[in-house]
Amino acid sequence: MQQAFHPTVILGGGFAGLFTALHLSQQNYSQPIILIEQRDRFSFKPLLYELLSGELHSEQVCPRYQELLAGSKVSFVKDRVQSIDLSQRRVCTASGGVFDYGNLVLALGSKTTYFNTTGAAEYAMPFTSGEEAMSATGYAYALRKHLRHRLYQALQTPNPEHRRLLLTVAIIGAGPAGIELACTLADLLPIWYDELGGDGSEIRIVLVNRSREILKGDVNSHLRCTVQRAMKNRVIPVDFLFDAAVTKITSEGVEYQQHEKTQMLQAGTIAWTAGTAPNPLLMDLPVAQNRGRLLVTPTLQLSDFPEVFAAGDCATHSENPQPPTAQVAYQQGIAIAQNLKRMKEAKPTIPVQIQMRGTLMKLGLNEGVANLFNKVQIKGQPGHLIRQGAYLQLLPNSAHNFKVTTEWLTDELFQRHRAVTPMQLGQTPWLSGIATAAAALILATPLVWRAAQPMQFQQSLMWTGVPTLLNYLAPPSR
Repeated sequence: MQQAFHPTVILGGGFAGLFTALHLSQQNYSQPIILIEQRDRFSFKPLLYELLSGELHSEQVCPRYQELLAGSKVSFVKDRVQSIDLSQRRVCTASGGVFDYGNLVLALGSKTTYFNTTGAAEYAMPFTSGEEAMSATGYAYALRKHLRHRLYQALQTPNPEHRRLLLTVAIIGAGPAGIELACTLADLLPIWYDELGGDGSEIRIVLVNRSREILKGDVNSHLRCTVQRAMKNRVIPVDFLFDAAVTKITSEGVEYQQHEKTQMLQAGTIAWTAGTAPNPLLMDLPVAQNRGRLLVTPTLQLSDFPEVFAAGDCATHSENPQPPTAQVAYQQGIAIAQNLKRMKEAKPTIPVQIQMRGTLMKLGLNEGVANLFNKVQIKGQPGHLIRQGAYLQLLPNSAHNFKVTTEWLTDELFQRHRAVTPMQLGQTPWLSGIATAAAALILATPLVWRAAQPMQFQQSLMWTGVPTLLNYLAPPSR
């Protein structure tokens, strides 16, 4: 009976772990809740591009856990997990902490993998990382600082060949992260360089991919045509280097094999977005796995250890795999919290039902695509507004959600803290007005829906952030 008083321990403070903790607290869960995470800030990774460009700031994208968990029943432990003993139901941390648990939630995420590519760890900059020493915020700021330094160097370099190297950015991997980064930099860097007195047309962004297909095998693959058009229509077009297997990375570029020939792409900046691997701690656990991801039941439990749940990047179900996206981890966290509550009430756990309501991508500054329910694509600035609203709706903690969404909406309406103005992007005030009018039309139909069927409206569109935006723009009548 003593085991019943042991806490529920959650390892990892990403979407799955943090939302499990928050929803347990909101449900008046009877057991103590401990969240162990090695960093002191939550990293909202889908919005790191806005952090890089200055469209959002660090407090909005990477709030502190102490702020997010304030007023909850969750005890936050800033520490690194060193070992997990499933048989003894025990977790040990790097500082010497020992935590015996009644239930465990594994949400340790993933880490960047370089596929044993020579020089990649030394010379490539990972933009989206998992459980690594530097925070995701740190990677965004490090890349921003590095890029600005390269631009200053290029201005002072009389040698055209060396300047071309400094102004070339190679992005390894044509998945969502690589594409969103490429589109952001293809708009942003020419503007930064122009402001310094350089010629923005000299900037070159090259997307390097092993195959000929972008978004291959990704949940966003049906957006391929939209993405390709967007990459051509940036301030400077994004160049493609397909069928290029990267073999080595140096301080001055990328060596690759293409059509059985070894070639070299000279580049002063190399960003790595080519892949992630599960946390090494999980690979040592005595449980079934698939490519390092823990195999879970439909209820997200481990078959041999039903007191343990796993979610997010580190878990998968063999018959119903889900993409490692924010909306999936968000729903998994809520479902795990509900099942933990049911277990404490001696009720059977229930299978998790994930509802994919579409995909979102950033395709440049103030431009995006929202593919709602995989049926309707909303592009350009309206797509950007919906993408931002949807992700801000997922921000943990309702107080932080309200604060950041209000700040962002104010910035959108009054064009504050802009990384770039419409005129800098070659967009006339008339076109900007058309985009704003289009966004207004998009929001008009939901107003009617909300008035007629408020409950259905809230449940169906909560993930998009539209209910939150409408509540601020046009509060419902009481």
